[in-house]
Amino acid sequence: MTGFGAAIFGCAGLRLTEDETALFRQARPFGFILFARNLETPGQIRALCADMRAAVGWDAPIFIDQEGGRVQRLRPPLARDWRPPLEDATQLGSDSARAFWLRGRIMAEELRGLGIDGNCIPTLDIARPETHPFLHNRCYGADVATVIAHGRAAAEGLMQGGVLPVMKHIPGHGLGTLDSHLELPRVAAPLDALDGMDFAPFRALNTLPMAMSAHIVFEAIDHRPATQSPVMIELIRDSIGFGGLLMTDDISMQALSGTVATRARAALDAGCDVVLHCNGDLAEMQAVAEAAGVMSPAAQTRAEAALAARQAPAPVDIEALQQELEALIARALNDRA
Repeated sequence: MTGFGAAIFGCAGLRLTEDETALFRQARPFGFILFARNLETPGQIRALCADMRAAVGWDAPIFIDQEGGRVQRLRPPLARDWRPPLEDATQLGSDSARAFWLRGRIMAEELRGLGIDGNCIPTLDIARPETHPFLHNRCYGADVATVIAHGRAAAEGLMQGGVLPVMKHIPGHGLGTLDSHLELPRVAAPLDALDGMDFAPFRALNTLPMAMSAHIVFEAIDHRPATQSPVMIELIRDSIGFGGLLMTDDISMQALSGTVATRARAALDAGCDVVLHCNGDLAEMQAVAEAAGVMSPAAQTRAEAALAARQAPAPVDIEALQQELEALIARALNDRA
């Protein structure tokens, strides 16, 4: 497959409009992403996924943010109600890594059954007391070793279930004290502190197929947000060693300035491989598609490698896994009572 468009798009509603279909057919985005506005019934979700893939003419990946807690687009009865990741990280003790593998594998089963084959987890940002509440309980732990163990387990569970993981927010958002949906966070920590803490989980998991950038400024390194910083992208590639497909966080978030087209172009010029646009606004998607164009040859190679990691799920007794997870949670809650 050649000539992927350098974008991942959402859509406005439960079915594609004629104008959305026409845009996707022309722009051929690398993939798509779904939100609560797109999710009503299992049959409707499967039909929407099929229509998206038909529009581009191939088996494009379809992503979602199914983290648990506040950030889970699929909720009962479409999927189980997941606890915030930080609760499992802090409450389950020696069983926590197993619980994160179970989370990933069960989530994969739920997503694949609806036609979705990418999940924007694991969240490898390290939680601190000052981490903004928009992110804090989405984190996988408060220290490097814990985040690595939980992130690796969740990613392996997803991949064994046939779902691509997207680690985020590279190179680390845990020191952010502002909500990047609304404002641009700035971090003043020195490089050596960042390298030994925030960057470390991403370095440990740098062989994962995909990652999502952070809209955050690291003042010791560059004045630009990491998503739009050639210096930061070089650090992600060389120092952190991530060789997979690098997608931006949502390009319409207000941490970034300028039009969505200029934001998209700046991210790609900095070295991101593909632009994520989430809100489903048709005019914005048209502008992003025009600004982004097709992937660079290097990005295309990384995209093909990521897709090659999307394997058929290994057989598993999903009911037994669900019972195991419930038992781990029940035991932890009983021990705390």
